[in-house]
Amino acid sequence: METIEADVVIVGGGPAGCTCALYSARANLKTVILDKNPAVGALAITHQIANYPGVSSEMSGDTLLALMRDQAVEYGTDYRRAQVFGVDVNGEWKTVYTPEGTFKARALVLASGAMGRPASFKGEADFLGRGVSYCATCDGAFYKGREVAVVGSNKEAVEEAQVLTKFASLVHWITSNDPKDDDLHAKDLIAQSNVRHWSKTRLLQIEGNEGGVTGVQVKSRSDENQQALSLEGVFVYMSGSKPITDFLGDQVAFKEDGGVVVDDFMSTTSEGVWAIGDIRNTPFKQAVVAASDGCIAAMAIDRYLNSRKSIRVDWVHS
Repeated sequence: METIEADVVIVGGGPAGCTCALYSARANLKTVILDKNPAVGALAITHQIANYPGVSSEMSGDTLLALMRDQAVEYGTDYRRAQVFGVDVNGEWKTVYTPEGTFKARALVLASGAMGRPASFKGEADFLGRGVSYCATCDGAFYKGREVAVVGSNKEAVEEAQVLTKFASLVHWITSNDPKDDDLHAKDLIAQSNVRHWSKTRLLQIEGNEGGVTGVQVKSRSDENQQALSLEGVFVYMSGSKPITDFLGDQVAFKEDGGVVVDDFMSTTSEGVWAIGDIRNTPFKQAVVAASDGCIAAMAIDRYLNSRKSIRVDWVHS
Protein backbone atom coordinates (compact mmCIF):
# COMPACT_ATOMS: atom_id res chain seq x y z
CA MET A 1 0.00 0.00 0.00
CA GLU A 2 1.48 3.33 -1.06
CA THR A 3 2.13 6.29 1.25
CA ILE A 4 1.71 9.77 -0.24
CA GLU A 5 3.08 12.90 1.39
CA ALA A 6 1.60 16.33 0.76
CA ASP A 7 1.46 19.79 2.26
CA VAL A 8 -2.34 19.71 2.46
CA VAL A 9 -4.76 16.78 2.46
CA ILE A 10 -8.45 17.64 2.14
CA VAL A 11 -11.08 15.07 3.10
CA GLY A 12 -14.08 15.83 0.90
CA GLY A 13 -14.52 17.19 -2.61
CA GLY A 14 -17.54 19.46 -2.28
CA PRO A 15 -17.53 23.24 -2.76
CA ALA A 16 -15.61 23.77 0.49
CA GLY A 17 -12.95 21.19 -0.31
CA CYS A 18 -12.53 22.22 -3.95
CA THR A 19 -12.23 25.91 -3.08
CA CYS A 20 -9.68 25.17 -0.39
CA ALA A 21 -7.71 23.05 -2.86
CA LEU A 22 -7.81 25.78 -5.52
CA TYR A 23 -6.33 28.35 -3.13
CA SER A 24 -3.76 26.05 -1.56
CA ALA A 25 -2.59 24.71 -4.95
CA ARG A 26 -2.24 28.27 -6.26
CA ALA A 27 -0.10 29.00 -3.21
CA ASN A 28 2.31 26.28 -4.44
CA LEU A 29 1.30 23.87 -1.71
CA LYS A 30 1.16 20.20 -2.72
CA THR A 31 -2.54 19.47 -2.30
CA VAL A 32 -4.53 16.23 -2.33
CA ILE A 33 -8.34 15.90 -2.28
CA LEU A 34 -9.78 12.60 -1.07
CA ASP A 35 -13.38 12.33 -2.24
CA LYS A 36 -15.42 9.19 -1.61
CA ASN A 37 -18.13 9.96 -4.18
CA PRO A 38 -18.54 13.24 -6.11
CA ALA A 39 -22.17 12.40 -6.97
CA VAL A 40 -23.72 12.27 -3.50
CA GLY A 41 -22.95 15.61 -1.83
CA ALA A 42 -25.50 18.32 -1.16
CA LEU A 43 -24.39 20.43 -4.13
CA ALA A 44 -24.12 17.45 -6.49
CA ILE A 45 -27.80 16.53 -6.05
CA THR A 46 -29.03 20.11 -6.49
CA HIS A 47 -31.11 20.22 -9.67
CA GLN A 48 -30.65 23.91 -10.45
CA ILE A 49 -28.36 26.66 -9.12
CA ALA A 50 -29.99 30.07 -8.83
CA ASN A 51 -28.11 31.93 -6.12
CA TYR A 52 -24.40 31.30 -6.63
CA PRO A 53 -22.83 34.62 -7.69
CA GLY A 54 -21.83 34.79 -11.34
CA VAL A 55 -23.31 31.38 -12.21
CA SER A 56 -26.13 30.89 -14.71
CA SER A 57 -29.44 29.89 -13.13
CA GLU A 58 -29.65 27.11 -15.71
CA MET A 59 -26.61 25.32 -14.29
CA SER A 60 -27.03 22.22 -12.14
CA GLY A 61 -25.17 21.70 -8.90
CA ASP A 62 -23.32 18.74 -10.36
CA THR A 63 -22.05 20.86 -13.27
CA LEU A 64 -20.92 23.66 -10.95
CA LEU A 65 -19.12 21.17 -8.74
CA ALA A 66 -17.36 19.64 -11.75
CA LEU A 67 -16.13 23.10 -12.76
CA MET A 68 -14.81 23.72 -9.24
CA ARG A 69 -13.07 20.35 -9.22
CA ASP A 70 -11.53 20.83 -12.68
CA GLN A 71 -10.26 24.29 -11.73
CA ALA A 72 -8.57 22.93 -8.61
CA VAL A 73 -6.97 20.13 -10.64
CA GLU A 74 -5.84 22.60 -13.32
CA TYR A 75 -3.76 24.42 -10.71
CA GLY A 76 -2.09 21.23 -9.52
CA THR A 77 -4.46 19.54 -7.05
CA ASP A 78 -4.18 15.74 -6.92
CA TYR A 79 -7.83 14.61 -6.90
CA ARG A 80 -8.47 11.02 -5.81
CA ARG A 81 -11.57 8.89 -5.25
CA ALA A 82 -11.03 7.39 -1.81
CA GLN A 83 -13.05 6.51 1.27
CA VAL A 84 -11.38 7.77 4.46
CA PHE A 85 -11.84 5.38 7.38
CA GLY A 86 -9.54 6.95 9.93
CA VAL A 87 -7.13 9.78 10.73
CA ASP A 88 -4.37 10.43 13.23
CA VAL A 89 -3.88 14.12 13.96
CA ASN A 90 -1.15 13.76 16.58
CA GLY A 91 2.27 15.10 15.74
CA GLU A 92 3.54 17.45 13.05
CA TRP A 93 2.40 15.17 10.22
CA LYS A 94 -1.27 14.22 10.07
CA THR A 95 -2.09 10.76 8.74
CA VAL A 96 -5.17 9.82 6.73
CA TYR A 97 -6.02 6.16 6.16
CA THR A 98 -7.90 4.87 3.10
CA PRO A 99 -8.14 1.44 1.41
CA GLU A 100 -6.23 2.93 -1.52
CA GLY A 101 -3.26 4.13 0.54
CA THR A 102 -2.02 6.24 3.45
CA PHE A 103 -1.73 10.00 3.09
CA LYS A 104 0.46 12.22 5.25
CA ALA A 105 0.16 16.00 5.39
CA ARG A 106 1.41 18.96 7.36
CA ALA A 107 -2.12 20.39 7.21
CA LEU A 108 -5.35 18.38 7.30
CA VAL A 109 -8.65 19.85 6.17
CA LEU A 110 -11.96 18.23 7.14
CA ALA A 111 -14.56 18.93 4.45
CA SER A 112 -16.62 15.74 4.48
CA GLY A 113 -19.95 17.57 4.71
CA ALA A 114 -23.13 16.36 6.34
CA MET A 115 -25.24 13.31 5.70
CA GLY A 116 -28.88 13.87 4.80
CA ARG A 117 -31.43 11.64 6.46
CA PRO A 118 -32.84 8.72 4.44
CA ALA A 119 -36.06 9.43 2.56
CA SER A 120 -39.06 9.06 4.86
CA PHE A 121 -42.00 9.34 2.50
CA LYS A 122 -43.16 7.47 -0.56
CA GLY A 123 -42.17 9.48 -3.60
CA GLU A 124 -39.63 11.64 -1.76
CA ALA A 125 -36.55 10.11 -3.35
CA ASP A 126 -38.27 9.79 -6.74
CA PHE A 127 -38.92 13.53 -7.00
CA LEU A 128 -35.82 14.90 -5.29
CA GLY A 129 -34.71 17.84 -7.41
CA ARG A 130 -38.01 17.75 -9.31
CA GLY A 131 -40.26 19.35 -6.73
CA VAL A 132 -38.86 17.83 -3.53
CA SER A 133 -36.28 20.01 -1.80
CA TYR A 134 -34.52 20.33 1.54
CA CYS A 135 -33.67 24.02 1.15
CA ALA A 136 -36.26 26.78 0.75
CA THR A 137 -33.51 29.40 0.82
CA CYS A 138 -32.03 27.73 -2.27
CA ASP A 139 -35.19 26.89 -4.20
CA GLY A 140 -37.99 29.10 -2.89
CA ALA A 141 -37.83 31.57 -5.78
CA PHE A 142 -38.70 28.77 -8.22
CA TYR A 143 -42.17 28.57 -6.64
CA LYS A 144 -43.30 32.15 -7.03
CA GLY A 145 -47.09 32.18 -7.22
CA ARG A 146 -47.36 28.41 -6.68
CA GLU A 147 -48.60 26.18 -3.87
CA VAL A 148 -46.05 24.26 -1.80
CA ALA A 149 -45.93 22.11 1.32
CA VAL A 150 -43.49 22.25 4.23
CA VAL A 151 -43.24 19.06 6.28
CA GLY A 152 -41.85 19.17 9.82
CA SER A 153 -42.22 21.13 13.03
CA ASN A 154 -38.62 21.84 14.03
CA LYS A 155 -37.01 25.28 14.05
CA GLU A 156 -35.55 24.82 10.58
CA ALA A 157 -38.99 23.96 9.15
CA VAL A 158 -40.51 27.13 10.63
CA GLU A 159 -37.69 29.35 9.35
CA GLU A 160 -37.78 27.84 5.87
CA ALA A 161 -41.58 28.08 5.70
CA GLN A 162 -41.24 31.78 6.48
CA VAL A 163 -38.91 32.10 3.50
CA LEU A 164 -41.47 30.40 1.26
CA THR A 165 -44.24 32.81 2.28
CA LYS A 166 -42.37 35.48 0.29
CA PHE A 167 -42.83 33.50 -2.92
CA ALA A 168 -45.56 30.87 -2.77
CA SER A 169 -49.23 31.68 -3.21
CA LEU A 170 -50.01 29.20 -0.42
CA VAL A 171 -47.77 27.30 1.99
CA HIS A 172 -49.28 24.12 3.46
CA TRP A 173 -47.46 23.55 6.77
CA ILE A 174 -47.85 19.89 7.72
CA THR A 175 -47.00 18.92 11.30
CA SER A 176 -47.70 15.81 13.36
CA ASN A 177 -48.35 17.93 16.46
CA ASP A 178 -49.33 21.46 17.43
CA PRO A 179 -46.43 23.87 18.05
CA LYS A 180 -45.78 24.71 21.69
CA ASP A 181 -47.65 27.65 23.18
CA ASP A 182 -44.43 29.61 23.72
CA ASP A 183 -43.18 29.07 20.16
CA LEU A 184 -43.64 32.62 18.92
CA HIS A 185 -41.99 31.95 15.56
CA ALA A 186 -44.48 29.19 14.81
CA LYS A 187 -47.36 31.43 15.87
CA ASP A 188 -46.10 34.16 13.55
CA LEU A 189 -45.92 31.65 10.70
CA ILE A 190 -49.48 30.44 11.21
CA ALA A 191 -50.69 34.05 11.26
CA GLN A 192 -49.42 34.61 7.72
CA SER A 193 -52.30 35.04 5.25
CA ASN A 194 -50.81 32.57 2.76
CA VAL A 195 -50.13 29.77 5.27
CA ARG A 196 -52.48 26.88 5.99
CA HIS A 197 -51.48 24.81 9.00
CA TRP A 198 -52.30 21.10 8.87
CA SER A 199 -51.90 20.16 12.53
CA LYS A 200 -51.78 16.56 13.76
CA THR A 201 -51.46 15.50 10.15
CA ARG A 202 -49.18 12.99 8.45
CA LEU A 203 -47.74 13.16 4.97
CA LEU A 204 -48.50 9.81 3.35
CA GLN A 205 -47.20 10.17 -0.18
CA ILE A 206 -45.69 12.60 -2.66
CA GLU A 207 -47.15 12.28 -6.14
CA GLY A 208 -46.05 13.50 -9.54
CA ASN A 209 -45.20 12.75 -13.13
CA GLU A 210 -42.33 13.27 -15.56
CA GLY A 211 -42.59 17.02 -15.04
CA GLY A 212 -42.19 16.78 -11.26
CA VAL A 213 -44.37 16.97 -8.16
CA THR A 214 -48.11 17.41 -8.70
CA GLY A 215 -49.44 16.89 -5.19
CA VAL A 216 -49.41 15.02 -1.89
CA GLN A 217 -51.65 12.73 0.11
CA VAL A 218 -52.12 13.63 3.79
CA LYS A 219 -54.14 12.22 6.67
CA SER A 220 -55.31 14.04 9.78
CA ARG A 221 -55.83 12.24 13.08
CA SER A 222 -59.33 13.69 13.22
CA ASP A 223 -60.34 12.41 9.79
CA GLU A 224 -60.69 8.78 8.76
CA ASN A 225 -60.11 9.64 5.11
CA GLN A 226 -56.90 10.87 3.55
CA GLN A 227 -56.89 14.07 1.54
CA ALA A 228 -55.22 15.02 -1.73
CA LEU A 229 -53.52 18.42 -2.04
CA SER A 230 -52.58 19.76 -5.46
CA LEU A 231 -49.22 21.56 -5.27
CA GLU A 232 -45.86 21.76 -7.01
CA GLY A 233 -43.23 21.76 -4.29
CA VAL A 234 -42.57 19.78 -1.11
CA PHE A 235 -39.93 20.93 1.38
CA VAL A 236 -39.06 18.24 3.91
CA TYR A 237 -37.53 19.05 7.32
CA MET A 238 -37.64 16.02 9.56
CA SER A 239 -34.45 15.13 11.43
CA GLY A 240 -32.10 17.42 9.51
CA SER A 241 -28.58 16.44 8.50
CA LYS A 242 -25.70 15.10 10.55
CA PRO A 243 -22.05 16.11 10.05
CA ILE A 244 -19.95 13.22 8.75
CA THR A 245 -17.36 12.82 11.49
CA ASP A 246 -17.29 9.06 12.16
CA PHE A 247 -13.68 8.80 10.95
CA LEU A 248 -12.46 11.39 13.49
CA GLY A 249 -13.14 9.78 16.85
CA ASP A 250 -12.57 12.33 19.62
CA GLN A 251 -9.50 13.98 18.08
CA VAL A 252 -11.21 17.37 17.62
CA ALA A 253 -13.84 19.18 19.68
CA PHE A 254 -17.51 19.10 18.68
CA LYS A 255 -20.47 21.34 19.39
CA GLU A 256 -23.63 19.99 20.98
CA ASP A 257 -25.25 19.76 17.53
CA GLY A 258 -22.43 17.55 16.24
CA GLY A 259 -20.61 20.20 14.21
CA VAL A 260 -16.85 20.60 14.50
CA VAL A 261 -15.67 23.56 16.60
CA VAL A 262 -13.53 26.08 14.69
CA ASP A 263 -12.18 29.59 15.17
CA ASP A 264 -12.35 32.54 12.77
CA PHE A 265 -9.69 30.93 10.55
CA MET A 266 -11.49 27.54 10.42
CA SER A 267 -8.89 25.98 12.73
CA THR A 268 -10.10 23.15 14.95
CA THR A 269 -8.91 22.49 18.49
CA SER A 270 -6.15 20.26 17.06
CA GLU A 271 -3.19 22.21 15.70
CA GLY A 272 -2.74 21.76 11.98
CA VAL A 273 -6.34 20.64 11.41
CA TRP A 274 -9.05 22.77 9.82
CA ALA A 275 -12.77 22.12 9.29
CA ILE A 276 -14.89 23.74 6.57
CA GLY A 277 -18.36 23.53 5.07
CA ASP A 278 -21.32 21.56 6.37
CA ILE A 279 -19.17 19.50 8.76
CA ARG A 280 -19.35 22.63 10.95
CA ASN A 281 -23.16 22.37 10.94
CA THR A 282 -23.54 26.05 10.13
CA PRO A 283 -27.04 27.60 10.18
CA PHE A 284 -26.72 28.62 6.49
CA LYS A 285 -25.94 25.54 4.41
CA GLN A 286 -25.19 27.25 1.11
CA ALA A 287 -22.54 26.43 -1.50
CA VAL A 288 -21.24 29.99 -1.39
CA VAL A 289 -20.80 29.78 2.39
CA ALA A 290 -18.93 26.49 2.09
CA ALA A 291 -16.69 27.97 -0.63
CA SER A 292 -15.95 30.93 1.63
CA ASP A 293 -14.90 28.54 4.39
CA GLY A 294 -12.52 26.84 1.97
CA CYS A 295 -10.92 30.13 0.95
CA ILE A 296 -10.42 31.22 4.57
CA ALA A 297 -8.89 27.87 5.56
CA ALA A 298 -6.50 27.77 2.60
CA MET A 299 -5.18 31.26 3.25
CA ALA A 300 -4.75 30.46 6.93
CA ILE A 301 -2.91 27.25 6.01
CA ASP A 302 -0.57 29.15 3.69
CA ARG A 303 0.30 31.48 6.55
CA TYR A 304 0.65 28.55 8.98
CA LEU A 305 2.94 26.43 6.79
CA ASN A 306 5.09 29.33 5.62
CA SER A 307 5.22 31.15 8.97
CA ARG A 308 3.68 34.24 7.44
CA LYS A 309 2.54 37.04 9.72
CA SER A 310 -0.03 38.25 7.20
CA ILE A 311 -2.39 36.69 4.69
CA ARG A 312 -1.15 36.49 1.08
CA VAL A 313 -3.46 38.48 -1.24
CA ASP A 314 -4.43 36.43 -4.28
CA TRP A 315 -5.49 38.76 -7.04
CA VAL A 316 -3.78 40.41 -10.00
CA HIS A 317 -4.05 44.09 -11.02
CA SER A 318 -3.55 44.77 -14.72
